[in-house]
Amino acid sequence: MAAAVELPFTIGVEEEFLLVDAATGRVLPAAPDMLRLLDGEPAVEAEFMRYQIETATAVCAGLGQVRADLGRLRALLAVAADRVGCLPVASGVMPFAGRTGSSAVTDRPRYRALAARFPELVGSAGTCGCHVHIGLPSRELGIQALSRLRPWLPQLLAISANSPYALGRDTGWASWRHPLWSRWPTARPPEIWADADQYDASVRTLVAGGAAIDPRGVHLYARLSPRYPTVEIRITDVCLSVDEAVLLAGLVRAMVATAVEEFSDGRPAPPVRTEMITAALTAAARHGLDGPGVDVVAGDAVPQRDLFERFLAHLRPGLAVTGDGDEVGRLAIGVAVAGTGADRQRALWAGSATPGEFVRALAAATVERISPELLADGDIRS
Repeated sequence: MAAAVELPFTIGVEEEFLLVDAATGRVLPAAPDMLRLLDGEPAVEAEFMRYQIETATAVCAGLGQVRADLGRLRALLAVAADRVGCLPVASGVMPFAGRTGSSAVTDRPRYRALAARFPELVGSAGTCGCHVHIGLPSRELGIQALSRLRPWLPQLLAISANSPYALGRDTGWASWRHPLWSRWPTARPPEIWADADQYDASVRTLVAGGAAIDPRGVHLYARLSPRYPTVEIRITDVCLSVDEAVLLAGLVRAMVATAVEEFSDGRPAPPVRTEMITAALTAAARHGLDGPGVDVVAGDAVPQRDLFERFLAHLRPGLAVTGDGDEVGRLAIGVAVAGTGADRQRALWAGSATPGEFVRALAAATVERISPELLADGDIRS
């Protein structure tokens, strides 16, 4: 039996946003102008498409710091976007069509190589996710965590679903991002690997076979970060609000802490088949929190909200370790009552008369409950 592990489980959160025209709702290739304006801000980066932009929090010790950093960065984007004539929107896919071909690819060598390798996927690229990193002291421990948390990835997708609209219409999915992103050849659930060497061999094989241009391009839904000493969860849509992003960070942190405790107690990884996880992810993307889900062990249809309750019960050991139980519980109740990002998008759509009105409402939701002082001028130097 492994010795008990006491860890800080540090958190880092990366968020990807769309940049849209306030009148038409279409995406605008405004990221280069925003990055010039924000020169010197290391927490804001370019993304694959020029109508996207990414932020990254500092390495955070707790959810309070995560909240503060997410709020600061969203406010910073809002101010910078206003100055260059666009809106930052937290949605997993663009609600309306725009210039999305190879001419919209960010002019950086890695992105050009990616577009050249997978030209047929560029048109559906530009999806926006939220990636949560949890710090661990070794890659071997990270492999053990991945093997134990993989059955619960569908519940994260269900609660984060935030991309129901594309091409100006309802797709019928709560997360349309999931089927779009899953077209990439390496987008898949993690396997159960014996150790880090076996994991690394899998990554090398995918790169050598041309399924990815480099280890960063191996888009497992949960993976060992190729850049940081973290487990990285990548399955989720970008969250509409800071509250939902903080909830997601708390859930992922508890997932990893629970998995580490299970390993420490000598409990083996549950032998859940990958196709069962894939089926459950499809159901979560289709329905969000409301509708049928899939029990990944029995294969039965179970209401998504029942599965989410099971998920929260499963996380109790991890929440006890991280001390996040009260905050996660409060925020989870908020989503259960107000709905997911997809539910809220549909409500905003119903109340909007034009595409511009809809994206302006999304932009307002993106910065809701952020300090007015931050939104007044951010940290941008004139």
